[in-house]
Amino acid sequence: MSTDQQSGATTVAPRSPALPPRTAWLVLAVVVLADLMDLIDSSIANLAGPSIRADLGGGEVTVQWVLSAYTAAFALGLVTSGRLGDLLGRRRLFLLGMTGFTLASLACGLAPGPLFLIVARTLQGLCGSVMIPQGLALVKVVFPPQHLRRALTPVGPLMGLTMVAGPILAGWLLHLNLFGGQWRPIFLINVPFGLAALLLGLRVLPRHGGEDRTARLDLPGVALLTAASALLVVPLIQGRELGWPDWTYAMMSASVVLLALFVVAQRRSAHPVITPSLFRKRGFVVGLVIVAGFYASLSAFVLVVNLLLQQGLHWTPLRTGLTLIPWALGTAVAVLLAGAFLAEKLGRATLRLGLSLTVLGLLALWWSVAHWGTGVTVWTLAPALLVTGFGSGLVFVPLVDFIIGDATPEEVGTGAGLLNAVQQFAGAIGVAALGTLFFTHTAHGSYAGAAETVFAVTAGLNLVTLLLVGLLPRHAQRAHG
Repeated sequence: MSTDQQSGATTVAPRSPALPPRTAWLVLAVVVLADLMDLIDSSIANLAGPSIRADLGGGEVTVQWVLSAYTAAFALGLVTSGRLGDLLGRRRLFLLGMTGFTLASLACGLAPGPLFLIVARTLQGLCGSVMIPQGLALVKVVFPPQHLRRALTPVGPLMGLTMVAGPILAGWLLHLNLFGGQWRPIFLINVPFGLAALLLGLRVLPRHGGEDRTARLDLPGVALLTAASALLVVPLIQGRELGWPDWTYAMMSASVVLLALFVVAQRRSAHPVITPSLFRKRGFVVGLVIVAGFYASLSAFVLVVNLLLQQGLHWTPLRTGLTLIPWALGTAVAVLLAGAFLAEKLGRATLRLGLSLTVLGLLALWWSVAHWGTGVTVWTLAPALLVTGFGSGLVFVPLVDFIIGDATPEEVGTGAGLLNAVQQFAGAIGVAALGTLFFTHTAHGSYAGAAETVFAVTAGLNLVTLLLVGLLPRHAQRAHG
């Protein structure tokens, strides 16, 4: 609707000419395919961890690194990729990220050893972080504002379904053992989908994606945030295996100092990495804290269930994946209900209900493992997994509404990027910290006992986030237009 606009020194990139509806929907399809590839890749490796370790070798920490290398790199890249899109062009960065993600997936599938795989996973996460944030901006350009919400309505439920389907897909692929590749097809499957998305994207993505040509990259801020994050994740993953030497505590302390310096630097920066006005919104700030606790516990829960069933009980990946069907089904149904009417009608009460059910489900899972021990079956775990999944599914949609529902067009890019970054980084921290707790207990006891401890801790973490829901507004607000 708008063309080039100039006001003083501010220049807004021209909006692409109106695209035919069919082309706009194809743009959405490309963006959604990219998001699905990322979500599947971040969840599918949970189930494949034991198989990767058995094939490539390495200690218990190898599994944690295969998971955390991707999520931590993804989270770190998300913080700055929105700004880079303004500087270099969103279409160009999206296609560049998709190309790198596809090649990194190929490298993961061909990895000859654990170190090579961890490096490839890191590159995969960085390329994903370049690709994903550009998608929302491109979709906002090709759909008129009055049609945007209708276009994005199915995306939330689809993302929720994809995240829970990842472990089940991994179990099926591991069972098939395509071409004798064992775990490798779970990464190689990205290659044909990446090529298809890349070829379609070259044809339909708009040349202009709402770039802000006045944007600048705050390099000192990026450096401080990246260093602070790395100094926290590395010792959390490596510390237990090395016996927590003094340098691990020094690195974590340095991380806190650098994070404080980052906050101070952002207040003085002319081009801050994170739009400051977002932190004046109560729903945004409280919502991000809830996201951090929820996703840290969710990632740890998925990891520990897989380790308990495969390494502790020696179940096959396929049986483990089938065991997670009640969790996936509960999540899918709840996401659809929340997206259809619950989130809009009940507001924060939806979050309260979802987190309460998640706590109950995790406590039921703790009781099931404590009661049956190594005698647990698919059926004895099913009720607890169903309740846990249903509760988690009620959380996804309203959280997004509270965090970026009232963001202005200038804030939504940074807000969405920071939301994704917190999700991914919290997941990495959850895997690192609670994975370390799990392996520490297995060294001195049983897998069942270690799982009980983690389930109790994740229930407590969700209880804390439940208490924070009272700080949110009763209903998510919507930005005008």
